Amino acid sequence: MNQLERNHRILDKYIPKEAVPIIAQWVYKYNFKLKVKKSRASKYGDYRPPEKKLNHVITINQDMNKYAFLVTLIHEVAHLCNYDENGTKVKPHGIEWKQHYRKLMQPFLETAIFPDNVKLALTSYMNNPSASSCSDLSLLRALKAHDNDTDNVLLESLPVGAVFTYNKKRKFIKGDKLRKRYKCIEQATKKAYLFNPLTEVAVLEQDTDIA
Repeated sequence: MNQLERNHRILDKYIPKEAVPIIAQWVYKYNFKLKVKKSRASKYGDYRPPEKKLNHVITINQDMNKYAFLVTLIHEVAHLCNYDENGTKVKPHGIEWKQHYRKLMQPFLETAIFPDNVKLALTSYMNNPSASSCSDLSLLRALKAHDNDTDNVLLESLPVGAVFTYNKKRKFIKGDKLRKRYKCIEQATKKAYLFNPLTEVAVLEQDTDIA
């Protein structure tokens, strides 16, 4: 088995099979190493420029569904292309990066790789892509609709007063929505935190009324 065949076989585990040939060619064309990481709460993926004449390095969290993995990967390859063209002379998520991101995403939007709901949200998002896809609730909601079966639920689906755990340890009480985020109180410290409505949480209990 040659390297290209090996790349196809590995990529098929993480992205839609229709996207595999394109991404496999990118690995060779852009000369980067793709590392699949355990879940990181602070980020979905990242890009690191080559050091000491070694490869570019892109890391992606392993716990995302195939469509979210692909969107994140394209986001990071756009950083690679931006670095190759501009180095550190421009902003990481400035107009140059956005232009690369749109160009790289276009072939995937012109085919049937993404489900209709993801394609619709992604097309709108690409008008002005931001530093993180999770900042666009429509896109994040569309991507999460294709998550594998999980015991977790989205915070927005819980009623005010529900108790939930985040990161498997910390317990919170869901409060009211303040603009775009929910104010939640950590039970142990009584401190308030703002949560994205699409944060995945585990339900512990919730308030109920008995007539």
